[in-house]
Amino acid sequence: MDYQGNIFRPPSEAHSILLQVTTGCSHNKCTFCGMYKGTRFSIKDDATIMADIDFAAKHCRRQNRLFLCDGDALIIPQKRLVKILETVRKKLPWLERIGVYANTKSIQRKSVDELKELRQLGIGIAYMGLESGDDVTLTAIKKGADSKKMIEMGRKIRSAGIKLSITVLLGVGGTERSQQHATETGRVLSAIDPEYVGALSLMLTPNTPLFVDQQQGRWQLPDANGMLEELGSMLAATELSNGYFHANHASNYLPIKAKLPEDKVKTLELIQKALAGKVNLKPEYMRAL
Repeated sequence: MDYQGNIFRPPSEAHSILLQVTTGCSHNKCTFCGMYKGTRFSIKDDATIMADIDFAAKHCRRQNRLFLCDGDALIIPQKRLVKILETVRKKLPWLERIGVYANTKSIQRKSVDELKELRQLGIGIAYMGLESGDDVTLTAIKKGADSKKMIEMGRKIRSAGIKLSITVLLGVGGTERSQQHATETGRVLSAIDPEYVGALSLMLTPNTPLFVDQQQGRWQLPDANGMLEELGSMLAATELSNGYFHANHASNYLPIKAKLPEDKVKTLELIQKALAGKVNLKPEYMRAL
């Protein structure tokens, strides 16, 4: 397989075939993210992509899922993306699902009918980084979309029958807007009503603008206790009709996995017990208190 630069994929795609169809991220301006710094966004040539599909057809027959890398594969023009997916479907017929990262710009460029066509060709899940539902925070981190646009595009891709997994970042609002970030994020998640929510604790990456702001005292990351308070406030403000709210990433201090709405009350009680010191937490959390 032809892999260029660093390859990133969601945790749930750990055992998927990783087919790199683009390099980098077309936005690449978020102040907290260093994943694609120094990598120019490009769509790989068809010959390279088709050769990788041929390789997967021969050597990846035990894997039943495929993920389109890198950070912005959905932005590929529809005709080219359809050709890629049709080839995947022809040569890897055993696949059960294809996943892709999606942002508001790439979703906006597709009509609902085009998204439905992609669904018919195997795209079963899209991963969207909301990060925050707080418009002040979204502007500060240069996300490139406000909460209204996030809701609109999230609903759009769901209307095409593609499952949606949304990532949010605990701590990204800083100490100054911690609670606004938490409650507004819950509001936006409720409006989109995705199948999956993944809450990660922000880990500052050296040489990113947000890291520099922290180092120079212009911005402060909430401590571990503040992160846990955010998690409780965010979950309390989130209403999902039939979805999962996860905070079980390695970055999190208190791993939770809640099915909403039925697990909401007991999960909020667990968070309150953790804040009161009545739950055994990760050693990293205890050192941070």
